[in-house]
Amino acid sequence: MTLYLYEIRSGAADRQEVAAILERLAATFESHGATVIESQVTSGHDQVFTVVEVADGAAAPVISAADLGARDVSEPAQVRLVGANLDDLKAAKPQAGYLVEWDIPAEIDMDTYLARKKANGPKYADVPEVDFLRTYVREDTEKCLCFYDAPDEEAVTRARAAVNTPISRLFELG
Repeated sequence: MTLYLYEIRSGAADRQEVAAILERLAATFESHGATVIESQVTSGHDQVFTVVEVADGAAAPVISAADLGARDVSEPAQVRLVGANLDDLKAAKPQAGYLVEWDIPAEIDMDTYLARKKANGPKYADVPEVDFLRTYVREDTEKCLCFYDAPDEEAVTRARAAVNTPISRLFELG
């Protein structure tokens, strides 16, 4: 199975509008034989990050904003799950409190990224109030999305400093 990330600018004003978009999104993916692994919504309801699973060899569905009633939908980007087991994630459907996007510098390839992640991961212990949950790193290593459970943004910022990794964008999820 192959994982793809879709980034959606919802244009939604409230939780009900986002819920309707998520329902249309799930139905659209299901009609294409894809399975939604998770959808995380920013606290302001404006952005949705959805990861879907597609059978190996099958094309990732291309979804239009008009199909969803959303403002914009990215092209699908193939991603790799790091720091979590896919079967456990599918079973638990855990919600994260915060999402960090990191625009990975061009000189960092996948092998370098994974080695860096492995070397720095134990340093999260320096910030015990933060739980690193999982990362989706784009196969083109353009960026990664890191999910955390933390009491506040400051704690997430301290965790990122502990692993010596910058923050390009930080979102509270809700």
